[in-house]
Amino acid sequence: MATTPKKPAAKTAASNNDAAFVRDLAEILDKAGLAELEYESDAVAIRLSRITSAAPVAAVAPVAAAPVAAASAAAPASVDIAADAPANPADHPGAVTSPMVGTVYTASEPDAPAFITEGASVTAGQTLFIVEAMKVMNPITAPKAGTVVKIFVQNAQPVEFGEALVIVE
Repeated sequence: MATTPKKPAAKTAASNNDAAFVRDLAEILDKAGLAELEYESDAVAIRLSRITSAAPVAAVAPVAAAPVAAASAAAPASVDIAADAPANPADHPGAVTSPMVGTVYTASEPDAPAFITEGASVTAGQTLFIVEAMKVMNPITAPKAGTVVKIFVQNAQPVEFGEALVIVE
């Protein structure tokens, strides 16, 4: 009977430690301004992500445009620019997105030529980029054969999970 109360107490202590650890990770996520944070160990894997949406930005724009006539005249120009560009490049059917948070590299070595250029043809499985995450180099390959239409990233640029890297059509 003495061991039975100790097990729940140990779980409670571990749960309190786990909760404190998750709070610490959330604080790091907030202070660093990150959209997502992942932690992995032998015993646990945790992914925290911040919910971000374009709704707050849209709510702010009308408020700024309403009081001043000049701002109202500038607002349609902004809308036209936004209409020309896709709302989210990651939603494009040919978009190749980053599967993780890390640093993207466009070539295998600093002095080597880039894996791809805009207008180049690629084959399914061809390496497009390398994303470094936690000192591990992860190749990002073309899901299908096609032509590189647009490259959204530059060499050694930090990328977020789900961020559009390139469009292949």
